Amino acid sequence: MRHALQWIRSLVFITVMYLAMAVLAVIYLPAALFTDDGAFRAVHAYTHFVRWAARVLVGLRSEIRGPVPTGEVVIASKHQSFFDIILIVSAVPRPKFIMKKQLVHAPIVGFYAKRIGCIPVDRGKRGAAIKQMLADVEAGRSAPGQLIIFPQGTRVAAGAHLPYKVGVGILYKETGQEVVPAATNVGVFWKRHGIMRYPGTAVVEFLPTIAQGLDVPVFMERLETAVEAQSNRLMAEAGFTGGAGGDD
Repeated sequence: MRHALQWIRSLVFITVMYLAMAVLAVIYLPAALFTDDGAFRAVHAYTHFVRWAARVLVGLRSEIRGPVPTGEVVIASKHQSFFDIILIVSAVPRPKFIMKKQLVHAPIVGFYAKRIGCIPVDRGKRGAAIKQMLADVEAGRSAPGQLIIFPQGTRVAAGAHLPYKVGVGILYKETGQEVVPAATNVGVFWKRHGIMRYPGTAVVEFLPTIAQGLDVPVFMERLETAVEAQSNRLMAEAGFTGGAGGDD
């Protein structure tokens, strides 16, 4: 009975979440059409609303830990579900993503992603994608912000592991920017697919910055070790004890 009630609450939350996306997209459209700041106000309003609605409707609280990056840096984050995107965007002042190319054509998301400077990448063409990504990053340097990349390239279930892709290492080397690793446990409560959302405390934690000066292999090892170790600690803190979490 309790599980069924939580499922219904989760369905209500998801419905409200997408309705709010449409409503806020319309409200902020005039400002977003003419200024980047208008687009950033829109995405911040939406992400703060989702965090509030998750707490009220399904009992899912959320926390940001560690020093929040505010300068021109690369954020390399563990990615377990849509909720870690929500938390990161709600926290940093000028977020922009390395994102899969298909999302450019998604209603609402595609428009606002372009307005805040997100960089689409074609996953199926690795070499060309990396060259294009670097070119687009360089072109977007006139609009400083926090460039967010998911080093594993996709959402990864709690307890699962995928290798880290070299694209983040190339960004580190070629941009000359510091990299802020970010760990999370959101996949324990909000899985990659399905309706169910579980109560608890979802966390994104910004970890100590990795400065320039490392060789790419050393950087990659340091990044993966930091993110995976802290994500595992956060998941254990949330009560996760199993292997790869399934979807509902």
